[in-house]
Amino acid sequence: MSNLNTSPTTRNPTPFDGMFKMGAYKVFSEVSPVIQFMNFTANQALLEALDCAEHIHIIDFDIGCGAQWSSFMQQLPRNNRGVASLKVTAFASPSTHHPVEISLMHENLTQFANDLGVNFELVVVNVDSFDPNSSPLSSFRASESEAIAVNFPIWSFASHLSLLTPFICFIKKLSPKILVSLDRGCERTDLPFSHHILNALQHYEALLDSIDAANIPSDAANNIEKFLFRPRIESTVLGRLHFHGLMPPWRNLFSSAGFLPASISNFAETQAEFLVKRTQAKGFHVEKRQASLVLYWQQWELMSVSTWRC
Repeated sequence: MSNLNTSPTTRNPTPFDGMFKMGAYKVFSEVSPVIQFMNFTANQALLEALDCAEHIHIIDFDIGCGAQWSSFMQQLPRNNRGVASLKVTAFASPSTHHPVEISLMHENLTQFANDLGVNFELVVVNVDSFDPNSSPLSSFRASESEAIAVNFPIWSFASHLSLLTPFICFIKKLSPKILVSLDRGCERTDLPFSHHILNALQHYEALLDSIDAANIPSDAANNIEKFLFRPRIESTVLGRLHFHGLMPPWRNLFSSAGFLPASISNFAETQAEFLVKRTQAKGFHVEKRQASLVLYWQQWELMSVSTWRC
């Protein structure tokens, strides 16, 4: 019997890929507001929902380079004076993260936490071999006093589309205080293959155009494209090739599982607008759309953040 989580075949990253990716991530976060909008808006929603928690457990489906959680830890002393511990469980695939990259990220986050006086633990779970239909909930909830929150970028399931619904149901059983979903506006598995891929390509074309508008050196722009965008595009194309048929829109999947949309706070909106105003490239703006906060470049939707509660 084939593995439930078998992924489309891709080239596994090397340690050098991880280093180049971290460099590209740093440059991208400096010239574009996308990463800061994503991280700060998600973190603000998490902090507000976890305000009185002493033991916090974040379940993250796209840890990237780990920068989001160093920022999160910086805000904990001001927002959760009684925080005794922070645990991050990161679902990651060997096809996106080399062990050396994971080790370096673990070391950096642990050292950062020690400097801040935060009791920190990072656990990395191989998403390719994890079965949400049979895994015990007890391994994700240490005690009833532990407050669980979920960081759930929809694109993290691009190469595991058949597992999106099982994972949503698995997370619902954990009764998190909040689930933060992130969407690039091109996770359109409810559309036929060609339309879905066209949406994805248009999204990345807009991203590249926004980077060109920042007038950064061509080698830096090429590294962003090669080490950040290209793997995402490949994952989207290969994942959809191996998934036959259509899926309901992802928001419908959350609603069907019993999640209810929650509002983004005015403070989070103000913070996002400030981040956009101070970026060196022009053409970005933030809009509130129903229960989501959306970042645009010109007319193109680049990123939206939504919050959900049980």
